[in-house]
This record gives sequence, C-alpha cells and structure tokens, in this order.
Amino acid sequence: MSETARQSTKSAPQRAMERLGLLRDIDLALHLPMRYEDETRIEPVAALHDGDTAQVEGVVRHCQVEIRSRRQLVVRLADDSGELTLRFLHFYPSTQKQLAVGSRVRVRGEVRVGFLGREMVHPTVKRVDEHTPLAASLTPVYPASAQLPQAYLRKAVAAGLSRAPLDEVLPPGVVPSGLPPLREALRLLHHPPPGIAMGALEDHSHPAWQRLKFDELLAQQLSQLQARLERSRLAAPALRDSTLPARLRTVLPFTLTAAQERVVAEIDADLALAQPMHRLLQGDVGSGKTVVAALAAATAIGSGWQCALMAPTEILAEQHFKKLVDWLLPLGLEVAWLTGSRKGKQRQAMLAKIASGQAALVVGTHAVIQEDVVFARLGLAVVDEQHRFGVAQRLALRRKLELQALEPHLLMMSATPIPRTLAMTYFADLAVSTIDELPPGRTPVVTKVFADDKREQVVEKIRDEVARGRQVYWVCPLVDESEHIDLQNATATHAQLSEALPGVSVGLLHGRMAAADKAATMAEFSAGRMQLLVATTVIEVGVDVPNASLMVIEHAERFGLAQLHQLRGRVGRGAVASVCVLLYTAPLSATGKARLRAMAETTDGFEIARRDLDIRGPGEFMGSRQSGDALLRFADLAEDDALLERARELAPKLLREQPAAARAHVQRWLGGKAEFLKA
Repeated sequence: MSETARQSTKSAPQRAMERLGLLRDIDLALHLPMRYEDETRIEPVAALHDGDTAQVEGVVRHCQVEIRSRRQLVVRLADDSGELTLRFLHFYPSTQKQLAVGSRVRVRGEVRVGFLGREMVHPTVKRVDEHTPLAASLTPVYPASAQLPQAYLRKAVAAGLSRAPLDEVLPPGVVPSGLPPLREALRLLHHPPPGIAMGALEDHSHPAWQRLKFDELLAQQLSQLQARLERSRLAAPALRDSTLPARLRTVLPFTLTAAQERVVAEIDADLALAQPMHRLLQGDVGSGKTVVAALAAATAIGSGWQCALMAPTEILAEQHFKKLVDWLLPLGLEVAWLTGSRKGKQRQAMLAKIASGQAALVVGTHAVIQEDVVFARLGLAVVDEQHRFGVAQRLALRRKLELQALEPHLLMMSATPIPRTLAMTYFADLAVSTIDELPPGRTPVVTKVFADDKREQVVEKIRDEVARGRQVYWVCPLVDESEHIDLQNATATHAQLSEALPGVSVGLLHGRMAAADKAATMAEFSAGRMQLLVATTVIEVGVDVPNASLMVIEHAERFGLAQLHQLRGRVGRGAVASVCVLLYTAPLSATGKARLRAMAETTDGFEIARRDLDIRGPGEFMGSRQSGDALLRFADLAEDDALLERARELAPKLLREQPAAARAHVQRWLGGKAEFLKA
C-alpha cells in the first residue's frame, strides 16, 4: 500500500497525533498536560463567585430554545442551594436530549454573575446519576489541535502511559536523591491527586517535574558525548603546514590581535591531529573571524588539501570571496566561487576545477553541498554564521564529508556569541574558541532610540552626515516574511528618501534583485559613489564599508536582538564616530521594549546574547525551529542550571562505566532526534 493510501485510511485524530509526533507509547507518555481541570469535587451553586471555574451537579428544571439576538439554548439547573443558568449559542438536538428536563447532569465552566443571577456559557456537560463517582485525580488538558479532541487524546495518552516501557534504565545513584522513579513521576503529572500543591505543578518545581528535566538534560549530554566519542574514532588528515600561513601573514595589511593569535593556535593544534576538528569560532561583529578562517585554510591548502567555506547569503559569501582572493591570489592560489545564481558553463567549469583539485579554496552558499559538487581532497570545511543554516543543511554537509575515506576538519563560525549555559548544553560536543577583543581602529557605536514621529529629524541627520562626506544605511524590515511586501516597503522608502534628499545618490538593495545587480549596487556604495543605501536585511552580515557612519533601522521593534546587533555592526568599522538609530512604531510590546533597551545600553555581543536568551528562550535562540523540534522540551536553562551541572558531571562516568544504560536512556528520550544535536 502506498504512503498516500495508508494515510487516507487513518482517522483525522490519528493523522493529527502523527503531526504532533505522538508515534510511540513513550511519546504519548511524555506528552504532558498544559493545565488541569478539577473534577474531583462538586461546588454548591450558592457558593459560586464571578470568574470561578467550577463543577456543579444538579437536576435540569428548564430547557428551551429562545430567539433573542440569536438562537440559543437556555437551561436552568438546580441543586439544594440554588439555581444556575446554562447558555449554549451553538448546540445540536443531542445537546437538548442530554439536557432534557428531569436529567441529572454534572457541568463545568466559568461562572458569570450578572443581573439575572449566576450563569455558565458553553460548559462541559456529563449525564450522571446519584451514584456516579467523582474523578479520583485532576483531569489533564493536553496540547492538541482542532482535529484532536481532548477525550480522544486522554484515552490515547492513558493507553500509551500504561504500555510505555518506563522501567528504570539508569543505575542506582545516578538520579538525584529526592526525585521519584520515572513511572511514578509521569503518572503523577498526568493524573495529579486532589489537594496537590498546584503552584509546584504550574511552575514545574514539583519533584516529578524535576525528574523529567534531569532525565532530558542527561540524555542530551550523553548524546553530545557519544557524538564526540564517535568523531574521535574517525580519521582526518593531519594538517601541519606552517609555510603557507606564514606567507599569508606577510600579505595581510594588518597584524593579528592577541585574541586572534590565541584562537589561531587553538585551531592549529586541532588541525595537526589525525582526528576531525569540530570547533566553534565565536566572536563579536567585526572581531576578525575571516582572517582566522583564512589562516586555517592556508594550513589545509599548504598541507595538500582543499578547503570549503560556506556562508548563508550570496552577499556574505561574496564579501568572504573578495577578501580571500585579495589575500590568497598573491600566493598563487585559486579560489572558486559557487552559488545558486552561478549556472551553465561557468558552473560546470568551477565544478571541474573543484573535482580536479585545481581550486584550492571553494567559497559559496549552500550550493557548496549540492550533490553534483565533488571535491578531490577536502581537508577543511568552514561554515560561517552556522546558526543561520537549517539543521538539515548542516547534516547534509556532514554526510557529504562522510563520502571520502578521511573525514575533513570542521570549523563553524558565529558572530552571535553563545551564552555559557547554551554552550554547555547544545554545544557540549564542540570545542569553543572565542575572539574577545576587537581589532584596533574600531570605534564604539552610539545607539539612539526614537519613535517614528521623529523621522524628519533623522532625515536631517542623514543630510548632515552626507555633507561631511560620510555614508549611511537605511534598513527596512521583512514584513510577515513576505518578499513581495518587503520589496514594496523598501521601494517606497527609497522613493521617499530620494525625494527628501535631492542631490544625494540613494541606492536600493533587496532580496529579489539579481545577483549581478546586487553586486553592482554594493560596488557603488563600497566605492563611495553612493551616499545612502536603502536595504532590506540582506546587508545584515558581511558588508564592510569603513566610511559608513550612520545606520537607521526602521521598525526596529520587528527585528530580533541578535539581528539588530548584527546590523549595527555594519557601522563603526572605521575611525569615524558612528551612530545607530532605532526607529520604532508605538505601542511597543514588553519584548520589543526589552530588545530596544538592551541595544541602547550595551554594544557587547556577549551581553546582547545573554539578554537575547533571557527574552527568547533557548529553542528560538538556537534556531531549533529549523529542525522542526525544540531540542529541550521540559528543562529551562535559565532555572535548571543545577540539574544541568549534575547531568554534565554524571554523563562521562555513565558512558564510560554503563554504556548500555547510557544508550537506552538516549534512545528513550531522543529517538531519532539525537542526530539533530550533532548538527
């Protein structure tokens, strides 16, 4: 039977469960309630207050369809203490039958107290008799979808919980004292007993929650260690040439900072080993990561191997390409250029040079990992702005590298510094090098925040800067991720600024332009023949124009904090005092206020990253949405650092002394997702 036919035989709830990833019994057991309803007690009608959510039992005294502003079913329910009105705006004949006069029913809903007394609108209704028992535990309400009724999901979860293999796989002494067995923890979280402290369940501080968080963190740490162990068994070329890097240093127009020298030494030590490097090079905007990557490439090339450098956008890839050509061409090295826009004979010629080994360094976008790209001797892969690539793309790169007998070394670069807790968690299998100082000559950027009604003053500031011979960026946001609206917005802004600033050369740069037109516009701006560049976020990374002294970011409240910091890094690249203006449209959300405040208060990328993590949480910060799964479902890195430290401390010992238990634990918690953690 085909997959389409198999899907068509499934019910809508079954398909909805699959979309939620509820495939195995353990998946159902770990699908935890988002809240609970208390059906363990009955409240007297007379004791109900406005805004209460309560359960009431009584006998139907009246049931009638009334036509008011709209057709509605009005029911009056009585118990020994008083009468409650039930109102249904959407109902079926079966609802009327269930609520026939004389029926005993149990209803639950939110109480409204008005002129006509107490009422509930659309409560849940259950037909009962005088002996129907109350629920023995709180009723779970699960994350679901429109095609997945709670009643169906509750039955499925209860069945999964009873069948799931929840016996302890961890040896005694591993789980922190005071935490319950896993089976007991899950039973309690799915069906909490009456009288339990709801606060501890809601804020996830209850020991049952702590057990789940610990198990998840331990599985994640074990998975990272397994990845590192697997990689240590692979063979890689030992790259030890020092002659070519020394020659490269002689053509560089600057000397390296102490921080750059330190990370170059760390990378050289890794490259000299006959096992693959897996290192993250992080440094703030403008800290000089490209030259560090160039020296690593020179080591690989001087040792007789090829190097590939992959960047997320054509503009960033082209910036790298130009710098590397300037540095490497005098050394007699050929640099190949490979992007999605390069097609036909040009592309075939490049592919031939790469396959023959004639191209020592290949620079490009994700086109570098396409199937028809074959390297003769790939010894080093460099991935810039690695968090901007989807997890699947990073895995494709790793699989491409696996096709040859020797695994290449992998250097990932990021200008979004990783806070310590994230480095400990998501990058536990990585070595991390940090460039923590800026090269001399970089000037601090002053950041100013203005409401949109100050736009005229900002245009005046642009006029002043241009009169001084300076250049200016004006950045327009993406609107609802729509390229069409994004283009309209940028085009309209370009027209307005061209009109407001006669005699000023105003350029336009956006994602829909052909690569050649983008390159021509950037060349004009870089050469100083264009004073003002209106752009979308295509200029976020890689653009280097030292004469640009003013950056205006329109609708700054729509940008993420890391993106704002990246954009700000396009100015302050020369000796001129630079300003970044953040224009916002009121009203601002709490998140928007926090972002703009952070930008105004600090230019330190590490502090920006820490605040970004606080604002967004780890899943969004890491771009885990690109994988289709948040990599931590239960643990909270801001609150659970003690559990994380415990898991980090125990993981190596468990993997060394009880490898079977470690494997079983990872399989239970991560299943196939362990691959995503290795990307």
